[in-house]
Amino acid sequence: MMRRTNPFDDFEELFERMSRQFDEMGRQFDRSGMMSSVRTHDMAVDITDTETEIIVTVDLPGYEKSDISLSIANRTLSIDAERELHDEHESGEYLRRERRHESARRTIRLPEMVDEENTSASYHNGVLTVTLPKLDAQPDDSRHIDIE
Repeated sequence: MMRRTNPFDDFEELFERMSRQFDEMGRQFDRSGMMSSVRTHDMAVDITDTETEIIVTVDLPGYEKSDISLSIANRTLSIDAERELHDEHESGEYLRRERRHESARRTIRLPEMVDEENTSASYHNGVLTVTLPKLDAQPDDSRHIDIE
C-alpha cells in the first residue's frame, strides 16, 4: 500500500517538540519550588507499525486504570493521565500531610487512518497498550476508547 505524505507532518513534529520543551521548562520550575502543586511527567512511548495495525505502548507506572483517558480524532491519539498523591509522615507530636497532583499528557499523530470502532486498549502493571487496526476510509468524528 502506498503512503501519501502529509505536508503538515513537519509542522506537527515541530509543535510536538515545542510541547516537550515547554513541559521540560515546567519541570524546571517545579524543581525550584515555583510550581509545587501540579507536576507533569513524561510518558515513554513505543509505536509499532505493522501491516494490519498500529500498536502504541505507553509506560504509566503508579496510575490506576481509572486515572487514564484515551481519545482518537483526525489521526491523532490523545493520552491523558491524572492522579492525586498523598504522603503522611508522623513524627513526634505532629502529623504532616503532603498532597500533590500529577498529570501526564501526550498526543501522537498516527501515520495513517485507523479503524476507531475496533480500537482497543489494555493496562497491566503500569503499561498501557493501545491497538489501532488500520483503515482506508476516513471517519468524521472522535471516539472515546475504553481501557480493559
